[in-house]
Amino acid sequence: MEMSSLTQCLAAFLFGSVVGFLVQRSRFCNTAALRDAMLFKSYRNTKALLVCMMILTIGFTAFISVGGGHPMHFEVGLNQVIGLFLFGIGMVLAGACTVSTWVKSGEGNVGAMWALLFTFIGMFLFSLFWSSTWWPPAPQTMTGGVDLAGLQLGFANAQTLQQQTGIPAIFFGLIQSLVLGGIYYAIVRKERAMAAAREAAVRAAEQTAKTASATIASPTGAEGDDTDTLATAGKG
Repeated sequence: MEMSSLTQCLAAFLFGSVVGFLVQRSRFCNTAALRDAMLFKSYRNTKALLVCMMILTIGFTAFISVGGGHPMHFEVGLNQVIGLFLFGIGMVLAGACTVSTWVKSGEGNVGAMWALLFTFIGMFLFSLFWSSTWWPPAPQTMTGGVDLAGLQLGFANAQTLQQQTGIPAIFFGLIQSLVLGGIYYAIVRKERAMAAAREAAVRAAEQTAKTASATIASPTGAEGDDTDTLATAGKG
């Protein structure tokens, strides 16, 4: 059954509202997932991002394997590497990813509003450059194989791998999910080691405090003993 335009708009509004509420309450941010891990050794957003990537990878490749959905083709080339690097710098300078920039703008953060404004400007300029003749048109350079002349590094996505090798895309999705799961497990182990180190430091500090208290209390007792000794000697 095909939905009307009004129904689609309402469904999109409801979906966006729920996602926005969850992102606002969870404080999830792609930038924080990497920034906090490297700078502050905090992995809360990192683990959430890994779980999202695993779910998306398995679901996406499962749809491709059964021939469902309408997967988009993203060409992987040096232009993407350079562009994503510049985009990452922009996210760190803005202090948030695109999703959390929307949330912060809704909360009244002026800096996020400026970041969102220049995001629109950048996307508009990109759409102009993409259609120009000097920008490498991706569909013409996308062959599914290695094409260094077109700055393409090779396969574009799991669907291409399935077409080239005949192996269902879910196979590659599971491999990628296992790698992501291994990273998640390594982070959990590191968190446990850090927690054990903190607990040991707290115990050491408590033991040091007890020893210091006993050292302070001990001279008082010695003075009392000396006084008793002198009193006894005087009586003799």
